[in-house]
Amino acid sequence: MAHVLSVSPRAGTDSSEPAFPALALLAHSVREMRPDAAVVTEAGRADVVVLDGRSDLAAARQMCRLLGSAGSETPVLLVLGEGGFAAVNPEWGVRDIMLDAAGPAEFDARIRLAVRTDDTTGVVSAGGLVIDEASYQATLNNRALDLTYTEFELLKYLAQHPGRVFSRETLLSDVWGYDYYGGTRTVDVHVRRLRAKLGSENEYLIGTVRNVGYRFSPDARRSDAG
Repeated sequence: MAHVLSVSPRAGTDSSEPAFPALALLAHSVREMRPDAAVVTEAGRADVVVLDGRSDLAAARQMCRLLGSAGSETPVLLVLGEGGFAAVNPEWGVRDIMLDAAGPAEFDARIRLAVRTDDTTGVVSAGGLVIDEASYQATLNNRALDLTYTEFELLKYLAQHPGRVFSRETLLSDVWGYDYYGGTRTVDVHVRRLRAKLGSENEYLIGTVRNVGYRFSPDARRSDAG
């Protein structure tokens, strides 16, 4: 779960609806603030800043400059209407940009990617599995795994969120990408291949949650793989 600082001119208004309703549907901890100098202090306590640039691009740009001049290292996710994209350039210093029409799944994926990018080690380790993102190598109990690119990405994604259950649709979206038009059956095929490469004694690491999807289960018993 990430600690999200939501910065929007709409924060603190009389409306009970949050600035980004999609954020309220996620498990992340969210604090809303208006774009002023106090954001700089709070950004240091957050994992990611979600900045609303939909109605006031000038204020959003000023907020980015303020964070940059203060030396803030917290990644900024800028939310825009489609007409605002032309105004943004690298000097804004934002980590990512997204349309205001994005739903909860995209918000979740963008937040996780922004937070994950700040992991300087680039190594995921759990249940005897070690994944090195920089070298694209994975080992299990010191045994190298011969994985395809997609198998590596799928295993890495699951291992980065131990115990969390992902539907096949979510895995397709976050691992294969939004431009992939194949069916969810391909997730099952890749999971079977991964389990085969992990070996019968370790296939339980990727558990099946019936009628839901899959999860990485480093502490599960072998009988829990499904």
